[in-house]
Amino acid sequence: MAEGDPNEIDRIERALTRIERAVTANRQANEALARRHAALKSRMAEALTALDEVIAREGGA
Repeated sequence: MAEGDPNEIDRIERALTRIERAVTANRQANEALARRHAALKSRMAEALTALDEVIAREGGA
């Protein structure tokens, strides 16, 4: 193939498009995971606070 062959350029452009899509999907998945982690962390903190209160009421602390 000659340098700058349109077929090669098309293949490269298609590959770049696939890479860009994968990066975007990965970024979105990471952001969703970070949101889920933050929500879980918050819920766990609330649960631990509630347990601490129960223990304190029962005189265990």
